[in-house]
This record gives sequence, C-alpha cells and structure tokens, in this order.
Amino acid sequence: MSLNQNIKPKTFCIKNNQAYIGGCCLSELVKEYGTPLYVYDEDTIRDICADYRESFKGYSNVSLMFASKAFMTKAIAAIMQSEGFGLDVVSGGEIYTAYKAGFDMSKALFNGNNKSLDEIELALKVGVGRFSVDNFYEIENLGKISNNQNKKIDILLRITPGIECHTHEYIQTGHLDSKFGFDLTQLSDAISAIKKYPNLVLHGLHAHLGSQIFETQVYKDAVHVILEQFAKIKNDFGIELSEMNIGGGLGITYTSDDEPPAISKIADLIIDAIKENCEKYSLKLPKLFLEPGRSIVGTSGVAIYKVGSSKQVPNGKKYVALDGGMADNPRPSMYQAKYSAIVANKAEEAPCETVTLAGRFCESGDIIIKDIALPKLESGDLVCVFNTGAYGYSMSSNYNRVLKPTVVLVKSGQSDIIIKGETYDDLISHDVIPARLKD
Repeated sequence: MSLNQNIKPKTFCIKNNQAYIGGCCLSELVKEYGTPLYVYDEDTIRDICADYRESFKGYSNVSLMFASKAFMTKAIAAIMQSEGFGLDVVSGGEIYTAYKAGFDMSKALFNGNNKSLDEIELALKVGVGRFSVDNFYEIENLGKISNNQNKKIDILLRITPGIECHTHEYIQTGHLDSKFGFDLTQLSDAISAIKKYPNLVLHGLHAHLGSQIFETQVYKDAVHVILEQFAKIKNDFGIELSEMNIGGGLGITYTSDDEPPAISKIADLIIDAIKENCEKYSLKLPKLFLEPGRSIVGTSGVAIYKVGSSKQVPNGKKYVALDGGMADNPRPSMYQAKYSAIVANKAEEAPCETVTLAGRFCESGDIIIKDIALPKLESGDLVCVFNTGAYGYSMSSNYNRVLKPTVVLVKSGQSDIIIKGETYDDLISHDVIPARLKD
C-alpha cells in the first residue's frame, strides 16, 4: 500500500491515550511550541520519495521533481536534494528559498503563467535549469533576455492537453478553458516564435492535468496527447523533442471516502503509455519529468489546534471553536476540502458526539471539519487534523492579523523547528506610518 493511500503519517501511533508522530508525543510538542502547530514526519516524506523512485525505476531516463508550491522551506529543499529529487518552482520566493538552502538549481524547473522579469533574471542568475514557457509574452521576454545576455536558455512549452479531471474546478489545469499553457492549436505559432531567438533551446513539452487526481486514464491520455504532438512537431518543423513533463497531481487520502491509486500503478501506466506511443509514432524514448507535490508531503503533515469555546445551536449543530482555521489552512473554505481528525490527548477514547469544528476567524465560512464524530471535547483539548502537509501552511496568511504558526519536523523522537512561529513584532515589522500621519 502506498503511503499516499494512508490517512495518517507512517509513524503515527497511540500510547496511553496520547497520539505520537515520529516518536514525539503531540501533547508534549504543544507544551514546547504552542498551538496552532504544524508537524511533519520526516520518515513519511522520505519513504514516499523512495516509493516514487522504486515505482519509476523501470524507466531509464526519469527526473522526479518536487512541486514546491505544496510546501516549500529550506529544510524541505534539503530533504529533496538528499532524496535525489529536483524542484518545480513557481515564484522568485521559491527559487530564492531553494538557492539559499544550497539546492542544486540546475535540477529546478521554473513554472508559472506570469513570471516577472525580475523573477526570470533571478532564475538565470542562480542557474535554474529549465523554464516551462506558458505563453507568447514569456517567449518574447525570455528571447530578449537570452539575446541581451548572449545566454542559452533551456525551455519546455506548457500545453493544455484538453483533459478534464474529476477534481475541484479551481485545481483543474489540463482542460482547454484554463489560464495555463498553450492550446494545441497555438503550438505551431509558439514554435515559430521560439525560432526567432537562437538562444532559446526547446527540449520538449509540459502538461499538468491538475491536483488531487484519482483517475488513472487521464495520465495515459496525457502521454498520448504529448507524444502525438512530438510527432506533429517532428513532421512540421524537423525538430525531434527529447523531454516530456507530465506534471504531478496524484491524489491522497483525506477521508475514508477517498481512493487514490497507488504510486506504482500510476508509474506502470505512464511508462507503458510512453513506450506504446513512441513505437506508434516512431519516436525515441524521451526523458520523463514528473512533479509530485501533494502526494509527497500531504500525508506527512498534521495540524494541531487547541479547543476553546463551544456553542450548541438549539435543535441544531454543536460548534466547537479551535484556535486556528482558514488563515493557516484555507482549503476547506476555498475548495470545500474535507479532513479527518482525532483528539490527540484522548486518542483511545470512543466518539460520543458529532460536532462541527469551527475556525477562530471572523468569517462564517471558516469551518475546518463539518459533522465529525469525536470524544467529548473540552476547552484545552488538542485536535489533530490529518493530511494538512500540502497547501495548508503554504497557503497561509495573516488574516485578522493572526500570527502564522510554528512548523516542526519530527524523526526518531526528536523535533526541530523548520519555520519559526511569528511574533507580534514580526507581524508589524513591515508596517510604515507616513510622516504626514504623525502630525
């Protein structure tokens, strides 16, 4: 069973009514670091990386790249480097984080639909290895920079393959009506535009289908679309492309209703599809890039909250308020995302009531989990929400001027801070009062 099919981190266990992850008691972690608290299990992250490597070892030329947007810190960049993964980065901030972590930037690919000139300059300065080009504006910008600097820039073209996944519309990216990439009807014009700039070196195509994908057929369809375009480009332009990036997007298990495929199943399907289509179109086997993000870090992370107030609506729901919510994890309010949870300090107690876990922020939509069966909750209890490792902290904000929480990495009974919790001085450190308002 792949770890992306688990609800809990690999090292999760219960001892004497207390929940443990990475050999650390969650209640003790809260005493040391406070709440809300994000906890990442290093063993789970590394074992999922190993699962990807093992699953794709049957393809001789593959580059596994972590999709940094899922959760990016210097510590995560260091783990990915030690696991032999590259990085898919989408901003100057992600690039700079990886660079300052000592990451080999030649193994990074810069993705995104509106890269600024400053971000492009930074990427070139630190040696980012590939650009995934999203639009004609970017071709022009990269072309001019490559000419001005007399510097070769290695690129892929991102395409929208016209494949829809059964996931939330906001995280579908491969269908035709998308802000990302070139429509297939635009590919010839895009290649003609690239040919105007001799320092732009086109290596292949990039297609990303979306996120939290459970279907397997979509990966097979994407391979077919990409390699069909390889054949068309070879025929029309005499260019034999050598790299294909099939994106990431493999889903994970947030609740017992979720049934994502195993990593090995996806790998076998992709590899077989590449070989079949290359034979069909008389193409050489290309280098394969894959960009898993959520499936690498999602299951490894949990969010721990402290119970505060509660409210029983007459003849209605019981709301239990936690000390975090939509500012540290906006997914429930943005995507109607569902989660599983336990009471970390009552981990062996049976559920006895159904409650709705509400966030602390001044929005009616700040609900963390609706209608979950839990043991009797009291003020001070600790709720552990599973599978918050991806797109939780990475999408966090200071809404209501609430501080961002501490993030720790646990392994073998040791915990280490990988993001310090904010202080009020941190919060106001960039505030400026204009002189005219001080009179």
